[in-house]
Amino acid sequence: MTEITNKKNILDLSLEELENLVQELGDKKFRAVQVFGWLAKGTEDFDAMNNVPAGLRKSLAENCYIGMPEAVLSQHSSSDGTVKCLYEFADGARVEAVFMKYSYGNSICISSQAGCRMGCKFCASTMDGLHRSLTRGEMLGEVLRMKKLTGENINHVVIMGMGEPFDNYQEVSGFIRLINSPKGVNLSMRNITVSTCGIVPVIGQFAHDFPQVNLAVSLHAPNDDIRRRTMPVANAYGYDELMQACKEYTRITHRRITFEYALIRGVNDSKENADELASNLKGWLTHVNLIPLNEVKGRDFRTSEGKNVLEFKNRLESKGIAVTVRRTLGSDIDAACGQLRASNGNGGHR
Repeated sequence: MTEITNKKNILDLSLEELENLVQELGDKKFRAVQVFGWLAKGTEDFDAMNNVPAGLRKSLAENCYIGMPEAVLSQHSSSDGTVKCLYEFADGARVEAVFMKYSYGNSICISSQAGCRMGCKFCASTMDGLHRSLTRGEMLGEVLRMKKLTGENINHVVIMGMGEPFDNYQEVSGFIRLINSPKGVNLSMRNITVSTCGIVPVIGQFAHDFPQVNLAVSLHAPNDDIRRRTMPVANAYGYDELMQACKEYTRITHRRITFEYALIRGVNDSKENADELASNLKGWLTHVNLIPLNEVKGRDFRTSEGKNVLEFKNRLESKGIAVTVRRTLGSDIDAACGQLRASNGNGGHR
């Protein structure tokens, strides 16, 4: 684990900020592009940047550190190649990331916060509250570490792990711009998805800031009553208010929203729930991703039975709603977000 210092995490710097730093250190602006490129490859030692002058490498090492997390624990699925990592940052904060293989490319689900303060009653990530938010460079470090660990390219990034991205919007925005930078990782914005539990004021800002980035909304209910009972955020932003913000998002961006819907036995998985959800979404640009609930130790909620999942899907489809059932990956490892961290010590609470 990297020792905490007063140095800057160089991964937090945009190319423009790195150019300014390089010039402050007495070298030429174009050297920043070289350093930026090395960082995008996952380089962890300034001395490995062999086309950068030794003097600049020394100055960078004196003023900065490369803040990639350590993978203190990793689980590898024997069935489908899924890799789940428990990361630890220099201050001991721990988060999770998951690498998944799909026919359309490799995807990583990363965390935006260590813990979460949203309080969703079926989620493991929020059980111990929020330790702290991650910086843009720490989120980038999650991606770079996974690439090194797996030896695989990463084609898609989903910010859907621990934490609420819109509760850390400034740093999430910085991360998106970092990973999209043509001189760096150069990941298309269309290959990035951000998930929110429904922070309504930020949805509109996100639409204007990142119209090409995909938006997923954790809905998990067909009405305000069920949503309030399972997701405390609904007490701040009501169901109708959230739906209106989502419609405005599609008007601005002309892009569909994916609604995440975890099927919880006896809570939100009835035929009536499916019909109500279909009525709410009919006629506008959406897609529903049904998720058989990952059961979490210490929570009372149970996943829907397979026949209920299929019936829910069929009822939505019969009413013209685009729907898929999330493919189950990594079923032989700790699947639910937050489980690995909870069972191996929470960062900042050990």
